[in-house]
Amino acid sequence: MNKLPNNRVFIIAEAGVNHNGSTDLAKKLVTVAADAGADAVKFQTFRTEKVVSKSAPKAEYQKQMTGSDESQFDMIKKLELDLSAHKELIAYCQKKDILFLSTPFDHESIELLNGLNLSMFKIPSGEITNLPYLRHIGKMGKPVILSSGMANLGEIEAALGILISEGICLENIRVLHCNTEYPTPMEDVNLRAMQTMAAAFPGIQVGY
Repeated sequence: MNKLPNNRVFIIAEAGVNHNGSTDLAKKLVTVAADAGADAVKFQTFRTEKVVSKSAPKAEYQKQMTGSDESQFDMIKKLELDLSAHKELIAYCQKKDILFLSTPFDHESIELLNGLNLSMFKIPSGEITNLPYLRHIGKMGKPVILSSGMANLGEIEAALGILISEGICLENIRVLHCNTEYPTPMEDVNLRAMQTMAAAFPGIQVGY
């Protein structure tokens, strides 16, 4: 798939790091996503040393879920997928007829995913104001799905401007309205934000 579909809803199942570092569990997530009829299943690609300080404490909710005996660095390190795991999961997704996607969180991971010939890039909400990161992805020349998180319209416009200036055409960009509280309370879902973004950025298709 070299282009994003524009005539129907494209459903991405979020696997994230819920595999807990196990490729066997990751495959089970792929199977569930495929059986549910999702178009793609998305993981996360990162190098812990690039994104987490060794002195960073866990957030309170992380302590409640995983205890306080280990650091955030050690916890995140266990969730990395190496190159061989990526290749194994891509092959398994092909077997299950579902598209493999992964969100890169650092420059090294952008190159890793590009080297694996992923057909598109998914940009996480937290990187929407990371201009060097956006330029790097823009230079890859592939379709982009951009999560907006807590960004305002000006920040979304700036991110789009960088991607477009690096050669990504409008028809190959999707902007997602996102919430940063999980699970999101119904009163905060605000689906009409998609209409606001569609009006603000003509030619850009939006999603949630």
